[in-house]
Amino acid sequence: MKLSMALSLSSPTPSITRRRFLATGLASLAGLLVYSGEIERHWIEVTEHEVFLRGLPQAFAGMRVVQLSDIHLDNFTEPSFLRRAVERINELKPDAVFLTGDYVTAGHWSKMFHNFPVHHCAVMLNNLECTERYAILGNHDVGVGTKLVTDALTEFGTIVLRNQCVPLQRAGSTLWLAGVDDPLVGHPDLDLAIPPSIRNLPSQPVVLLSHAPDYADRVLAHPAGQSVALMLSGHSHGGQVRLPFIGPLVLPTMARKYSKGWYRLDAMQLYVNRGLGTIGIPFRLDCPPEISVFTLRQQA
Repeated sequence: MKLSMALSLSSPTPSITRRRFLATGLASLAGLLVYSGEIERHWIEVTEHEVFLRGLPQAFAGMRVVQLSDIHLDNFTEPSFLRRAVERINELKPDAVFLTGDYVTAGHWSKMFHNFPVHHCAVMLNNLECTERYAILGNHDVGVGTKLVTDALTEFGTIVLRNQCVPLQRAGSTLWLAGVDDPLVGHPDLDLAIPPSIRNLPSQPVVLLSHAPDYADRVLAHPAGQSVALMLSGHSHGGQVRLPFIGPLVLPTMARKYSKGWYRLDAMQLYVNRGLGTIGIPFRLDCPPEISVFTLRQQA
């Protein structure tokens, strides 16, 4: 009897009640939302890459190129965040900056008040100290207005390539930079972007900018595709929210096959940048914003 009473007076192990379980779950969810919405969304990762290009002239060996993509200014990307990205790029002192689309976000409000964010983004990008700046348009830029975005970027010193190419020249050598109109809602034309006159020239490789990465398959199937040594894309945001063992929750059309990072496609290399801004929801998880830095090397 005394033993029974002693046992009954001992402290029981606390049980997890339904209310406590829900409170813990909600607290964890709140913490995750704060982390993905405020911390990781603003944590810029600078990724460094050495790219070995076939036929690269010696004059371009060691050239440093920065890629910035999917800014989406004034949707969820604050001007202060873009300003910080520009400052970070200036610290890197690149030889050229390639901008791969979606400077703003197309939507109901953007169609009513589209002039300010477009103009504001162009002005802020003009703070890039690197004067060799080249851009293509993304699907949101086309949605807001192709002419509007193109004119704003051009006015403030950024060259926009819409189914066009330009020669980058050093010490008498040439590297071709080509850009296509947005493959999702625009009118990309590889025959204009990479005309027969610049295809398969010895020691004159082609770098192609295309907002949507899955366009790479069309590039490979085109006669111009064999000339492309490197293709740079964005659009996917890397999936934006990636869960362990599951991967990205959502990937946009034309970015479901090639979603982030490096891909070797026959003789062409493809890199998909995770972008700076967010779309749909202001969250990033296991997929921080990215500034890519490429150092060009000669392929042995």
